[in-house]
Amino acid sequence: QVQLVESGGGLVQAGGSLRLSCAASGRTLSMYTMGWLRQAPGKAREFVSAINWSGGSPSYADSVKGRFTIVSDKSKNTVYLQMNSLKPEDTAVYYCTARRLTDNYDYWGQGTQVTVSS
Repeated sequence: QVQLVESGGGLVQAGGSLRLSCAASGRTLSMYTMGWLRQAPGKAREFVSAINWSGGSPSYADSVKGRFTIVSDKSKNTVYLQMNSLKPEDTAVYYCTARRLTDNYDYWGQGTQVTVSS
């Protein structure tokens, strides 16, 4: 079992920044890849970014490359998503996920709302 708790969402103007945090708890967290997905109203859920606990191999959706940075802090069991140069189209509920490497089973957090005003 893995529990994920997100925080850091909110309302920001276009061009601004936010940092999302995802605190993970559970056994053998090293067996999971951590990630962020988002879902905007009326749209399908989409991949944003992912990273492993060693901090290597970060990946990003094309839509956020160069603006978002994902970091994992193993000492705190926390993954961060630094979001800069935010755009109104980044408005969505952001979900933290933990994907088990053995079978690709996903755990999800409760989600945190990010709203970017124009």
